[in-house]
Amino acid sequence: MVSKALPTVQYLAESLHVSQSYLSSLLKILTGQSTQQHIHNKLIEKAKEKLSTTNISVSEIAYQLGFEHPQSFSKLFKQKTNLTPSAFRASF
Repeated sequence: MVSKALPTVQYLAESLHVSQSYLSSLLKILTGQSTQQHIHNKLIEKAKEKLSTTNISVSEIAYQLGFEHPQSFSKLFKQKTNLTPSAFRASF
């Protein structure tokens, strides 16, 4: 099993050497989106790339992106794209 976890707001803030509230405020002002929304959008972007360019299973993609449960990944993907990961892949 992959020991990688989903990136958190805390992790990003620490990596950038700023506070979580500063990072969140800055992103909200600059983009209108929360830090969590940015994290989700980046995860979906990476998932789309993997789904469209590899034959890796949806579950394996979920684990590679840091999801503990493939169902959580599929739920987020469908919420953000209105397609299941499998349906997205089938469109290629």
